[in-house]
Amino acid sequence: MAVTADSGPHIADMQQNYAPRAAVISWILFDWATQPFFTLITTFVFAPYFATHVASDPASGQAQWGFATAAAGLMIALMSPVLGAIADRSGRRKPWIAAFGALLVIGSGLMWFGKPGDTSVIPPLLLAYGIATIGVELATVFNNAMMPSLVPPGMIGRLSGTGWATGYAGGILSLVLVLGFLAASPDTGRTLFGFIPLFGLDPVTHQGDRITGPLTGIWFTIFVLPMFLLTPDYPARRRIGEALREGLTELRQTLAELPKRQSMAAFLLANMIYTDALVSLFTFGGIYAAGTFGWNTIQIGTFGILLAIAGTFGAWLGGKLDDKLGPKRVIAGSMLILLLSIVAILLVDKDRILFVTVAPPVPDGALFAAATERIYLILGCLIGAAGGPLQAASRTLLIHLAPKDHIAQYFGLFALTGKITSFAGPLLIGTITAITASQKAGMAVLVVFFVAGSALLARVREE
Repeated sequence: MAVTADSGPHIADMQQNYAPRAAVISWILFDWATQPFFTLITTFVFAPYFATHVASDPASGQAQWGFATAAAGLMIALMSPVLGAIADRSGRRKPWIAAFGALLVIGSGLMWFGKPGDTSVIPPLLLAYGIATIGVELATVFNNAMMPSLVPPGMIGRLSGTGWATGYAGGILSLVLVLGFLAASPDTGRTLFGFIPLFGLDPVTHQGDRITGPLTGIWFTIFVLPMFLLTPDYPARRRIGEALREGLTELRQTLAELPKRQSMAAFLLANMIYTDALVSLFTFGGIYAAGTFGWNTIQIGTFGILLAIAGTFGAWLGGKLDDKLGPKRVIAGSMLILLLSIVAILLVDKDRILFVTVAPPVPDGALFAAATERIYLILGCLIGAAGGPLQAASRTLLIHLAPKDHIAQYFGLFALTGKITSFAGPLLIGTITAITASQKAGMAVLVVFFVAGSALLARVREE
């Protein structure tokens, strides 16, 4: 039987029975269920498609996508700590996951209507993207809050890392499905595997790209079911009205006392900065590649598959290192790799590596035949391998630092710090890109974010 939110810190020190293996596996499948949203929509297929085929040009498309991401992030930041505090007092997590999961399904499904060249569809399309983003992020807050009841403290890092690795594997499979069977080149009419798209999807109107929205919703609905059926929830404690009053009171007290909890405050501030940078890097990585190298959906998707494979192994290894070395060291090492990678990416252009001029990619040439494309591919894999451990170890460190009977509230604050300035990265990238008409100039902002996040993390004491 799972430990309840009423258990209090003293129970954590006692012998207890954790969730059975089937319940843990079912919880892990939540990451598998949600990952296609991040893989297909925000990174490798739909976002680059939007920037290159729906918007008037890639630079304005990157700016518009950035503004939409920022607006959704602000809403998530305002809602997550309040909802987390309410959940701690009401007890149950699953109803919240179901409600916000529904927003993910609805918002992603509506993205099918983003036809190429139709600028009139941009506002409702970005609204649908925002709704789906709010849904998936807030559902994740409550899913994360279930972790302490599933495994002993010494296995939290492995659980978190396995969840991220499983999510990456789901992203790989969803990309293979889209690129191999659904999305075809408008020039050849064939998918990556040389097939005619399933269901009669039209390559000319990019239906293979647009189908990623409904596919994401269907995927989530199917693979989140085991968690609802097999993973035990915290028992109900308070009615919503009572939980709202008590939760808001405790949230005010927590925020007032937070400056006294120096390690927690430093960690949340660091998380605020480096999460903003990481999300921005993943959000704009595909768009940047599309604009720099002229990659189409199949090229970007293939890049995404390789990056996700690297991320799967990175997250799995990071989870083992988390339990052995501690989450802080895993976070610090991941950020160093990300910082060096983004600096290197800024020194690579379609016809230049560092300061050496090389042959640019040949139109309709072999996949990743140019030296610059291969370098970008290697750097992308490093980013994928470091991104998973960074995120997995971050939620592990939060569990180490947070009071056990306020875990959802602190995951709400965790989401708050991950989102309160999440508009800043996309907004700065979008603004600088719009002013300079240079994607490279916009991406350079991320260097400052990773440096600042590393400096703040150094102030955190894990114990």
